[in-house]
Amino acid sequence: MKKLVLLCLLGMALPRVYAQKIEQAGFIYENAPFPSSHASTLVETPDGIAAAWFGGTHERHPDVGIWFSYFRNGTWTKPVEVANGIQGNGKRYPLWNPVLFQMPGKELILFYKDGPAPDAWWGMLKRSTDGGKSWSAAERLPKDIFGPIKNKPELLADGTLLCPSSSEDNNWRIHMEFTKDGGKTWSRTAALNDGVTTSAIQPSILKLPNGKLQLVCRSENDFILQSTSDDNGKSWSALAPTTLPNPNSGIDAVTLRDGRHIIVYNNTKKGRSPLNVAISSDGQTWKDIAVLENEPGGEFSYPVVIEASDGKVHITYTWKRKKIKHVIMTL
Repeated sequence: MKKLVLLCLLGMALPRVYAQKIEQAGFIYENAPFPSSHASTLVETPDGIAAAWFGGTHERHPDVGIWFSYFRNGTWTKPVEVANGIQGNGKRYPLWNPVLFQMPGKELILFYKDGPAPDAWWGMLKRSTDGGKSWSAAERLPKDIFGPIKNKPELLADGTLLCPSSSEDNNWRIHMEFTKDGGKTWSRTAALNDGVTTSAIQPSILKLPNGKLQLVCRSENDFILQSTSDDNGKSWSALAPTTLPNPNSGIDAVTLRDGRHIIVYNNTKKGRSPLNVAISSDGQTWKDIAVLENEPGGEFSYPVVIEASDGKVHITYTWKRKKIKHVIMTL
């Protein structure tokens, strides 16, 4: 009850009957040197939970860079810019869609996109060996390799990093990328969809029993789409609709250590409000467990969700293109 009272005092909207699952809710920052932010990413590191996002004047503006913060002792550190789009010739492009990944016992990798627009961007990465205090020079990924496009990779049992990716230069098509050496060398699948009958991007990976994988993704087909793989992501079944609506907006999902699956999505076919959390035991039948935002006409989008080592679920998302909001849930 004290937590609910605190949320009320902070002016946070309570998500109806689901409020008991919300342990903490707030913004990563209140003030920042950029007016607009979008596309956050979360990862747990040995130093705690870290987040990154792109921020600048507005999406597509050349001053948009990648910003980084740590969650320590219940609060977020002051955001710092860790990547920008300044080219060797002095020209500057906007940056896009960061994705953080902690290699086990090794470096923290920051994937992101650089370029004037999603149909003309290219993949980049930086590495940190000190938990994000300092970063290597930017590395450009090979042609047609973009890295994880919005949502987190999955480290397979053989050490391969499976990166859910997609392209927008020839309609919206999903593909998977693989690296066995932390982003030094790469391979990829062909597109999983034609971009016409099914138009989809930004997949998330779920883990099913017996080593099977499932993807769920954003689409222009009114519903979140799904597919499954029996060979560690090398081949996939045809994309098919789930029961969950999608207004052509980003989602994210994760498999919890107990085998349940969590998805964060806009529960509507139009607009980017409300923003819901749903749970499933099999990846097929979903039940809403929280409504994070439901302001009519608001934009609450591009969620990311992880389960921390203490079992708590952390979610961040874009709040009206002005801030990044952070929610902790206990399930």
